[in-house]
Parts: sequence; C-alpha cells; structure tokens
Amino acid sequence: MSFITVKADELQENFFHAIGNQWMLITAGNSDSYNTMTASWGGVGVLWNKDVAFSFVRDSRYTMEFLDREEYYTLSFFGDNMRKELAFCGANSGRDVDKAKVTGLIPCFDEKAPYFEQAELVLVCKKLYKQKMTPDCFVDRSIINSAYSSGDWHEVFVGEIVKAIRKA
Repeated sequence: MSFITVKADELQENFFHAIGNQWMLITAGNSDSYNTMTASWGGVGVLWNKDVAFSFVRDSRYTMEFLDREEYYTLSFFGDNMRKELAFCGANSGRDVDKAKVTGLIPCFDEKAPYFEQAELVLVCKKLYKQKMTPDCFVDRSIINSAYSSGDWHEVFVGEIVKAIRKA
C-alpha cells in the first residue's frame, strides 16, 4: 500500500471519534528497535502557532522508553476494522511479546518514526514538550481517584505534526 502526504490543517477527521472510539497507536523507535501502544486519550489542535497532537502515556508503558529516547513518534489511525489488533496492542507489553508479529501489523520505516502499513492515516510528530501530570495541578480532584488511584501518572506529550500521510 502507498501513502500520500496531506496538509495537517486540511484534515477532516473527527478526532474525538478516531481517538476515543476507534483508538490509535503511538509508536516510537527505529528499524532496529521500536514499540507501539494503543491510546484512547489525546487530541489535535494548534499551539505555539504549530499544528500539534497531544498524547498521554503512562510511565509504566514500555513505549515510554522509546518516546524518551527518540525525537519523533507517530500516531496511527486505522478505523473500526482493526479493533482486535489495537486491543491486543493495548493489553500486552512489547517487553513480553512482538506485537507486530502476533497481530500481523506490518511496520514501515520510511518516515522519521515507525508506523504501520494497515493505517488509514498517520501523523508524524516531533516532540516539543513533555510534562508529568501531578496531583497538585488537578482542579477537579475527582479525576485523581478515577484515573490515578494506582499512582501510575501520565506524561503529557505535545508533538508538532510535521507530516500527515493518508493511505492512497
């Protein structure tokens, strides 16, 4: 399958649905070593006069090691037909299993970060900002009990969308 480049500010996707209901894969690394994880929290918008994506990754996730190491990462969107594969990638650690091999996902390495051939849309992101969420920053304290009762906090990543590619 081939991909074509599209302008990020011309994307017509409903990212509320794509992220919250269909999910996405956050992937970082290179052809020697990479990891991917499923995410259902995030968003896109404009910050610092740049088209950006907001991603949230828990410290405990194996993908965090790759995000910390690399300058770029991708957000891959698949649609409803890949729900089973994305569920597997969210429930299993790359420390223990080769997610691509088990799910049949085919990694591509022709961009600044890996993505998958089966994706319908890929956002290639350059890290701009990272910060750990902390209890003292929550205005609505009830979120702490519902999302962070185990103390496994997310790190917030803001990535500039340097390229958007769509399946041709």
